[in-house]
Amino acid sequence: MRLVDSHCHLDFPGLADRLPELLEKMQAADVGEALCIAVNLEDFPKVLAIAEQGPQFHATVGVHPEYTDVEEPDEARLLSLAAHPKVVAIGETGLDYYWHKEKPEWQRERFRTHIRAARRCGKPLVVHTRESAADTIRLLAEEGAGEVGGVMHCFTENWEIARQALDLGFHLSFSGIVTFKNAAVVKDVAQRCPLDRMLIETDSPYLAPTPYRGKQNEPSYVRHVAEEIARLRDCPLAEIADATTENFHRLFRIADHA
Repeated sequence: MRLVDSHCHLDFPGLADRLPELLEKMQAADVGEALCIAVNLEDFPKVLAIAEQGPQFHATVGVHPEYTDVEEPDEARLLSLAAHPKVVAIGETGLDYYWHKEKPEWQRERFRTHIRAARRCGKPLVVHTRESAADTIRLLAEEGAGEVGGVMHCFTENWEIARQALDLGFHLSFSGIVTFKNAAVVKDVAQRCPLDRMLIETDSPYLAPTPYRGKQNEPSYVRHVAEEIARLRDCPLAEIADATTENFHRLFRIADHA
């Protein structure tokens, strides 16, 4: 049995200086791989450096919608950075109206730039959405994002939004939130999501699952996410592990190195 953390920020403080320890804990928890997510271009070299340390790490390139005072990406810049063989996706990108309620049009244009770059380089998208689900789905559809697909990371929306994302060809990724007692909506979607379109993640260092809630998250804890989904679906843990690992490799076009 092998698990994959499909979304983490190992270049962030508190994790970047613990990589050997984190890798040991991953191995002990049967977590074989982790996707290191970029949130801005300035720190992308650190993300790429982690991905280059071995076959268990991979990288993305993109600018998160929460980041404003950073280099603004254009398609050419994203395409250039995405050409590296360790870069398997464009993102983290998307819309966040929780942090930016006023004049969100710049977010939408940045999101469109990422989608267009993903289509041009043929790599999937890693999508963030917060209080912006309708616009997120609309822009993905308008820009033809289904051509490359991707993942709605840390999915917390209801089944109707999940269905629309699935209809566009996207995967849903579940984080430690699914282990929280009050996360009824997320638990419902985790039960209903087609198994061949499901991923699991930690979003480290954020959103540590129960029993580590409130502490710093790390990739080895993705096992708790898989265990909760297995409980919700009344199936063996290995079934969730095998499916989500296979989905990860297929979506991001990563050869199985086991």
